[in-house]
Amino acid sequence: MTQEEKSKQLYEKLLPLLQNGNEVEIYPSGTSMFPLINPPNDSVVLRSIKDTRLKSGDIILYRRESGLLVLHRLCRIRQDGYYFTGDNQTELEGPLQKSQLLAIVTRISRSGHTFSVKHPIYKFCSRLWLMLRPVRPLISRPLGTLWRNCTRRQNNQRRQN
Repeated sequence: MTQEEKSKQLYEKLLPLLQNGNEVEIYPSGTSMFPLINPPNDSVVLRSIKDTRLKSGDIILYRRESGLLVLHRLCRIRQDGYYFTGDNQTELEGPLQKSQLLAIVTRISRSGHTFSVKHPIYKFCSRLWLMLRPVRPLISRPLGTLWRNCTRRQNNQRRQN
């Protein structure tokens, strides 16, 4: 099944739930939001963007023209639309129109701990990471290597126990 087909199925399930005012938990895939969202263990809780004043730094679920669902951070709001980037990327995607924006992340869960995206420490880290967008490759490559090595060691220790 292609990513577009998976996205279409997820979209068909999510849209009615979001339109009815429900919050929905999903497990993002891919590495575009590393290090602040780390699949496959992290999950996010989404709610509809209806009646939400969006601002730079918000994590938004949107739908590309191809139908692919993407979870990225809002970087800029301009008159021609909204511009996004992944936390593990430097390129901007946009402009996207408001009609393509589906949901906003309200909470993130990692290793059994759930925190609000409004938590001051999270807000500080995410805004700092957004400001560092031009130099992220210099930071994220070594960070990714360190993360993979630590995760590999933890997994090996679990297997031995």
